[in-house]
Amino acid sequence: QVHLVESGGGLVKPGDSLRLSCTASVPTFSDLMMGWFRQAPGKEREFVAAISRGGTVRNYGDSVKGRFTISRDNAEKTVYLRMNSLKPEDTAVYYCAGRHSVTGAASTFFQQYDSWGQGTQVTVSS
Repeated sequence: QVHLVESGGGLVKPGDSLRLSCTASVPTFSDLMMGWFRQAPGKEREFVAAISRGGTVRNYGDSVKGRFTISRDNAEKTVYLRMNSLKPEDTAVYYCAGRHSVTGAASTFFQQYDSWGQGTQVTVSS
C-alpha cells in the first residue's frame, strides 16, 4: 500500500473553484493509477475522476464532467483535482486513491484501489 495525503479542501461559495492535491509516499509514483472519490453524509461513495499512470487516460463521473479536471505530476508524486463551477451538491469528503497498475487503466470502481488518503472536506455553501 501507498501513503496518500490530500490537501486543498475548504469552504467555498457556489460558482467558485478549488484545487485538491494528493501526494504519495512511494518510490515510483508513475506506477500508480490514481483516482478521486467523494462521500457526502448519508450517501454512498461516488466516483469523481481517475487518471492512468502516464496521464493519457482520464475518466470522470457524470456529475462532474466538464467542471472538474484531474491531472498528475509524476515528478512531484502528486495528483490534482481542479474543481470549477462548484455546486452545493459537490459538498462531500473527497478521497484520493491509488493502486499499482501494469496497464494504462484509470478505474472508476473504488474496489480496484487499495490505498486511500484520509480525506479532505469540501463544502460549497452561500
